[in-house]
Amino acid sequence: MSDSKNSICNEQTFDHFFKSHATLLRNHMYYKFGDLEQAEDIVQDTFIKLWNNCAKVPLEKAKSYIFTIATNLGISNTRHQKVKFKYRDYIKHRNTDINNESPEFIALENEYMEILKKAIADLPERQREVFLLSRIDKKTYREIAEMSNVSIKAIEKLMHKALVTLRKKIGNI
Repeated sequence: MSDSKNSICNEQTFDHFFKSHATLLRNHMYYKFGDLEQAEDIVQDTFIKLWNNCAKVPLEKAKSYIFTIATNLGISNTRHQKVKFKYRDYIKHRNTDINNESPEFIALENEYMEILKKAIADLPERQREVFLLSRIDKKTYREIAEMSNVSIKAIEKLMHKALVTLRKKIGNI
């Protein structure tokens, strides 16, 4: 094992790499496969594989490596079951005092949020993934394209399709 500062085999380098990529990878796997627990397990397994193969993975290829390994693990884990997306904890409540609003408004808002969650969950996997990475994680199309190993144009097309579908189901968002 090489232990130079520029090697992923260096503990400090690995630790820094883990801290700067683990959450993004977990979110990516969660959006892709719809299971938070599975996403966390995949991230752990992926970083173990990275550490075990650190001598073979140059630092500049490590990000691509973990996304490829994680995606492959996710596909293996879900091959025999239909993925159901569980959308939760992403739509934050407003900071306004809820007591000042009418019960009718609150009921309508809750109903709308359920419709929105279902519409997002019903999107095809790739469209849902791109939509959530863009709108929830605030990733640029370029960043999403790099994570997915596709062109920016492909991401733009997926986002467009997702927005068209959502607009048909719930109106302008």
